[in-house]
Order: sequence, then structure tokens, then C-alpha cells
Amino acid sequence: MSMQSDGLADFHWMFDLLHHIDVGLVVLDRQYKIQLWNSFMENHSGVSSSIAKQQSLFTVFSDLEQSWLQQKLDNVFGLKTPIYISWEQRPHLFKFKCYRPLTSIADYMYQNIAIRPISGPNGAINQVCLVVYDVTDVATNKMAFEAIRQGSSKA
Repeated sequence: MSMQSDGLADFHWMFDLLHHIDVGLVVLDRQYKIQLWNSFMENHSGVSSSIAKQQSLFTVFSDLEQSWLQQKLDNVFGLKTPIYISWEQRPHLFKFKCYRPLTSIADYMYQNIAIRPISGPNGAINQVCLVVYDVTDVATNKMAFEAIRQGSSKA
């Protein structure tokens, strides 16, 4: 195999991995336009990658708190450092229905979010990546534990 075909094979499996990993991946440019929208985001939002790409995140998700999220995104662009949003601070960024309606007490998916800067070949930060983690099980278990603990402390 030539080095070029090795590189193409590497690119192919990396792209496949990014598209099918069990976390949401959204890459945004400085105008908040979607550059990457993986299958996790497609499956939970009902919005296909072909529709989402090159659209403003705030057009695709008009219910997002735009000024709050823009401030977070602008901080990542400006400071060139990642930020994290816990489900305990904000239960969800994207209002995805819980996909385990029979076994979960949650109506919506609880999410942890990482927003990471992506540096280009010249070192400039022109894109950020939102990583969306489904932490519904952790959140509901913690809330159930807290409810039991509160109940036992009152007894």
C-alpha cells in the first residue's frame, strides 16, 4: 500500500469513528454555522447533517438561549481554552427527548457539554467543537439517591 492510500484509509476510519461515536459532535465556525453534525446529533435532534451543515446553530435550534451560548462560544474563541457545562448547572443545552421512555424517569436527556477550541494549521482558532455527553443515567440516579437521602433524614 502506498503512503497516499494509507492516509486515505486513515482518514476514512477516523471520519467513520467521528460520525458514529456515541457522543454528539458539533463543529461551529465563528459565525456559529454548523460545519460538522454527527449521527448522534442527527438521531436525537431529528435534523439530518445535510440540513444542519452551513446553517446557523441558532436557526436550527431556535429555542437555544442565544446570548448565553454565544458568550460561552466567544469565550472559547477568545481565550483559546475549553469550557465545560455540567448538567447540574444546566440540565440540557439541546432539548432532546429521553430515548428510554419506559425505563427512565426523565422526559429529556441530561447533558454534560464540553466546548473546545479547534486550531487550524496556522494556529488560529476559527472553529469550536461542542461535545454533547448523555448523562441521563448519572443525573437520574443522583436525583433518586438525593430524594432517598432527604426522605431518610426527615424520618
